[in-house]
Amino acid sequence: MKFVSSQGSLFFVQSGKIMAAPKEDTCTAVTRIAQPILESMGLELVDIEFGRVGRDAVLRLFIDKEGGVMLDDCAGFSRELSMVLDVEDTIACNYTLEVSSPGLDRPLKKQADYDRFAGRLIKVRTYQPFPDDSGNKRKTFLGKLEGLVDGVVKMKLNEGQTASIPLERVAKANLEFEL
Repeated sequence: MKFVSSQGSLFFVQSGKIMAAPKEDTCTAVTRIAQPILESMGLELVDIEFGRVGRDAVLRLFIDKEGGVMLDDCAGFSRELSMVLDVEDTIACNYTLEVSSPGLDRPLKKQADYDRFAGRLIKVRTYQPFPDDSGNKRKTFLGKLEGLVDGVVKMKLNEGQTASIPLERVAKANLEFEL
């Protein structure tokens, strides 16, 4: 195997086949650039999405901070990030930058999220039906978050039973609005 570079692109040549090296994922690159800005503003990145909406590309960042994020936080971060992304030329196409709060149904992504929101009502969706601790199989679990222990989401379900769901089985987890 040998490496060949052509105008900044890296290619692998193996057994006569040429394969392009994977570029840094857009979301990973933007996260790397955004992190110092977020830290300097006392904010955290909750989630990031990059994709097409019709013919247009959209980069969405969801930010938060202790006590909640305000419109001025979103606007200030958007201005700072936009300037750096323009200079870095990270995204090769025209796109719309959207920055917002994660909303009332904030997703749970990191260990810190599960620790921070212990005791709150959450909804967990699994990739495949998974049994609760009583043996009832389901894909959607609604209840109070007890925490994330050794990679397992622990919940007290609204129906009274408990659930222990391995994190790798979780398709999506988010806070639920409580009245």
